[in-house]
Amino acid sequence: MQEGQTNILGFEKYEQKYGEFKNALLSLNEIVSWETFLPILNKAFNKVKKAKSGRKPFDRVLMFKILILKTQYNLSDDQTEYQIYDRRSFREFLGLTIEDRIPDAKTIWLYQEQLTKAGVVKELFEHYEQHLSESGYRAQKGQIIDASIIPVPKQRNSREENATIKEGKIPEAWESQPHKLSQKDTDARWTKKNGVSYYGYKNHIDIDVKHKLVRDYEVTDASVHDSQVVDEIIDPNNTNADVYADSAYRSAEQEQKFAEDGYRSKVHHKGKRNKPLSEFKQKVNKGRSKIRAKVEHVFGNQMMMMGGKLMRCIGITRAKTVIGLRNLVYNMNRFMFLNRQKNELGIAQEILVSV
Repeated sequence: MQEGQTNILGFEKYEQKYGEFKNALLSLNEIVSWETFLPILNKAFNKVKKAKSGRKPFDRVLMFKILILKTQYNLSDDQTEYQIYDRRSFREFLGLTIEDRIPDAKTIWLYQEQLTKAGVVKELFEHYEQHLSESGYRAQKGQIIDASIIPVPKQRNSREENATIKEGKIPEAWESQPHKLSQKDTDARWTKKNGVSYYGYKNHIDIDVKHKLVRDYEVTDASVHDSQVVDEIIDPNNTNADVYADSAYRSAEQEQKFAEDGYRSKVHHKGKRNKPLSEFKQKVNKGRSKIRAKVEHVFGNQMMMMGGKLMRCIGITRAKTVIGLRNLVYNMNRFMFLNRQKNELGIAQEILVSV
């Protein structure tokens, strides 16, 4: 057999075997109407001057899908470019062939930076959340609020420098060193949890009990107490008035506000020094924990599916973009799971009826 024939047969065998595997990313293309994001994406670029010469810019929806890949696998810009070249599954998801021009790392960075400057990521999230509600996944059976610390690389600053940063100022020595300043995150803050210190930001989210979809979120520095952003993330559209949260959200003022706003507080009871919780309240907390634990599944999914919590960005403006995209990608994956579950249930019911 000639060498050319061997290569053809080998290629056919490869294609046959590859076709036996399902590209999970293509399932996203089946459930996400990417073009519906275009009006929001266009808003981010409506003030960008178009060059009269040079190469034609990449399609904005294509670039948005690249950011979805970057977020899904927690990739750097360089790694995102490389993986598109290396992974056939990535190119299929993006609708690219080996002959097509692929955006380089700098182009990917610039695109995300433009979305960040325009501040449209929250709008992209809200657009998709509305789509979820209209697709039969309304917020139901109450809501759960919680926050997760998102660490960033620790800053090796002096006490004087940290004190200046806490005052909202930039250390004088840094201003004359722009390269050093560009590597310093002056927006992130320290916090302690269970005796361990963390430096970074917080992802405050609200999910519904029935579908475990993120309905709203807010990003703050890590020093902001969880209870300070309840009003910003609580969902007034949930069909049930129950609100679940851990004891960090419990205070007399917050309990009163929940009642005034028409919510039923299911916040964990909190013990006090020399006054432990009664057996009854411990039992109540245990019952609420079974439901509240659902929010931990969301944070756990983001950590495992998206390569961990640590972010590759500096400053709260960029952190809002990265964390917002993580919440959006989580909802896309969750929607895919719920649809698959619904279809499998429908098939099972059809089989039972036929039997």
